[in-house]
Amino acid sequence: MTSARFPERLRALSPAVLKGLRRGIEKESLRVTAEGFLALTPHAPELGSALKHPHITTDFSESQLELITGVHPGVEPCLVELERIHRFVYSRIGDEVMWCASMPCGLPAEKDIPIGRYGSSNIGRAKSVYRMGLAYRYGRRMQAISGVHYNFSLPESAWPLPGYRDPTEAYFALIRNFRRNGWLLLYLFGASPAVCSSFVQGRPHRLLKLSEGTLYLPHATSLRMGRLGYLSAAQDSLAVSYNGLESYAASLQDALTKPYPKYESIGILNGAEYRQLSTSLLQIENEFYSTIRPKRRIKPGERQLHALRERGVEYVEVRAMDLDPFSGIGIAPETCRFLDVFLLHCLLSESPPDNREEIQAIGRNKQKVAARGREPGLKLERGARKAVLSEWGREVLRECEPIAQALDSAHGGAAHRAALSAAGAAIDDPKAPPSARMLAEMHERHKDCYTSFVLERSLEHRRALLSQPLPADVEARFARAAKESLARQRETEAADTVPFELWRQEYLRTEALQPRRAAA
Repeated sequence: MTSARFPERLRALSPAVLKGLRRGIEKESLRVTAEGFLALTPHAPELGSALKHPHITTDFSESQLELITGVHPGVEPCLVELERIHRFVYSRIGDEVMWCASMPCGLPAEKDIPIGRYGSSNIGRAKSVYRMGLAYRYGRRMQAISGVHYNFSLPESAWPLPGYRDPTEAYFALIRNFRRNGWLLLYLFGASPAVCSSFVQGRPHRLLKLSEGTLYLPHATSLRMGRLGYLSAAQDSLAVSYNGLESYAASLQDALTKPYPKYESIGILNGAEYRQLSTSLLQIENEFYSTIRPKRRIKPGERQLHALRERGVEYVEVRAMDLDPFSGIGIAPETCRFLDVFLLHCLLSESPPDNREEIQAIGRNKQKVAARGREPGLKLERGARKAVLSEWGREVLRECEPIAQALDSAHGGAAHRAALSAAGAAIDDPKAPPSARMLAEMHERHKDCYTSFVLERSLEHRRALLSQPLPADVEARFARAAKESLARQRETEAADTVPFELWRQEYLRTEALQPRRAAA
């Protein structure tokens, strides 16, 4: 819902500000063999240190790459960098392939999915212990899911914006509106309507059999964002408020510091082996599975919550995006442009405070669209009434039109309006979203087999990326960064003097979450 302030705020964003919108991308992918099985090889040393490389690391699993761009004021430079990182990785991993879909390939036994390893330093050990905790809490298969995170901010020159005291207040208003309308992204860009049956082995589920080895839901958009994805009964008990930094931080601090009975039963140590970092509901801030997070760059050893309290919100991290299997790098330019329009709509529109009832309704809407988003006539909760998904979606897109127009005027051309138009076409035609296109191609070319479809697409992307060698200077720069990251890891390991247990206790102390004035 736009407000009387919407036109005023949009006018306040000059062409220079609109051309200076900042975005960065973090893209996860499983490494698989040429036959489509999870690669059990370690992270290649030729890629550098997963602990210290600024652009190439791993996520949960040693077999799960995470590729990170810098921050860019343009969509194309951001995607060019992401593509170059892909090409460098492919030049260093032999015959292995980056799995191009969010839901995993055929997985080995739970215990055989390797957890990320980051060396012998305290921070490196902590990263591995944190992942071991995730394995105990949620299972390794669930953690093998991959996605794209889109980091977004306005340039400093955008502030102040009418009606907001500071950027932190504005970003929390954006976050509240994103959560209200974020179901639209699942419909438009969700690309995980089916899974390999190995993913749910031994788990209760409501999926239907599509073919031998493939399960699905006929109208699903994003099983990754549904009940089989990044959700847990423990985190369902959290009702985190996004009405401001103070309420958000207080909610998270409770989850980070209070023991949670189920996780207490796991324990921290089993003999000399660490099982998790802590017994609280969240070990660290990153364990909170929200579709969007307020973020701040942190200093070495600093906790994210401390950084937010100390210096405010710097950007938002959008976590609702599936990998696009039709793109060689997991996300298309038109998707980025739509996200820019949508996020500005969330920022400029009226954003009333949230409450427990609305937070619960938002969760139900997300689950409904993830599992049934393309179902004809699907209705969602919108306050006290029910709204047809297609009608609500068209309303949001209409409200986005002046933003797309302003961005196109600033940049020249019509790319943002084209992205908005494509979204409108997908609202009108449930066969157009990538979730529907996936199922159609699986049926037409792969006998309804999920892993066959993804493997063929992944191999096509690999061939296309390897067909264009990197320029010599870019290749040399990546190779140098890999060597330098390995040297920095060795330096970090040599500098550690505190036993890990003391380091862990110091890192997790409640005072480390507080701003300096409160701690004093």
